[in-house]
Amino acid sequence: MINGPVWSEKLRTEIGKAVIGQDAAIERLLVALLANGHVLLEGMPGLAKTLLVKSLGTALGVQFERIQFTPDLLPSDVVGTMIFQPKTGEFSAHRGPIFANLVLADEINRAPAKVQSALLEAMQERQVTLGGQTHPLPKPFFVMATQNPVEQEGTYPLPEAQTDRFLFKLIVDYPTAEEESTMMQRWGQVTQQPALSAVSSGEELLELRTAVDSIHVSPAVQGYILALVRGTRALTEGGPTAKRYLNFGASPRASLALYQSGRALAWLRGQDYVSPALVQELAPDVMRHRIGLTYEAEAEEITPDKIIAQVVQNTPVPAAK
Repeated sequence: MINGPVWSEKLRTEIGKAVIGQDAAIERLLVALLANGHVLLEGMPGLAKTLLVKSLGTALGVQFERIQFTPDLLPSDVVGTMIFQPKTGEFSAHRGPIFANLVLADEINRAPAKVQSALLEAMQERQVTLGGQTHPLPKPFFVMATQNPVEQEGTYPLPEAQTDRFLFKLIVDYPTAEEESTMMQRWGQVTQQPALSAVSSGEELLELRTAVDSIHVSPAVQGYILALVRGTRALTEGGPTAKRYLNFGASPRASLALYQSGRALAWLRGQDYVSPALVQELAPDVMRHRIGLTYEAEAEEITPDKIIAQVVQNTPVPAAK
């Protein structure tokens, strides 16, 4: 069976033909694939969020569908609907674009909550209900959503129940000057657009998950994960000062996400156990969308990442194994 660094390198090399930079985001997407989790990418327009996910689907060799979320989108446009067949006098299920291996929900926070909630069953149960019948989604199945910052015109905040189902929330930032210069040199002519090939497959991905499950997580590291997650909840109970900044802490899904993604990241880097350093590295991406700031915190420019950094700093670190 192929090892983690080799699998990671061949996918990153192929994606790198279309996306320059964003190395950290690419690695997190690969971790999410191995951990069977969904990803939310947030950033300003023009930062290659859509291109990144599309390139990942091509390199992985899976069925890819893109859904452009707009204010007039209907739930049936996502999951499908029942259509009457005059010849038979019966209704048949017309499957929507959600029936793919990798679904890109582009600008997800530009659609109202009723459309966003249409994804909940698919993301959690890997199935869709149409006309009273349950239809399983293909394996593997991932939702990777992009969103613009909520301060932008025409955006809606995602419900907490939905954001909690994303394994990671990744912040996509501007490229460096060197990376932006490389973009101009490589793609300055419209005839020089990158062409990607499939270097892996959905079947290979499913097989690799058995290797990820073999990664060791010691009781001490498990306790460390619990301490970090419960540390965010403690801030809501720690007195008037803490309550001003945090309404609620991370859910149990955060503990599971740190455990699963820690194993996946360790395997990708060729390690056979999860270290506290890996847990610390993943903590912001796992928990920044799972804690609720108060209005006072936002007014004082207290960010989720600052809260998480405080929890990490105040939590005793166990030995590596």
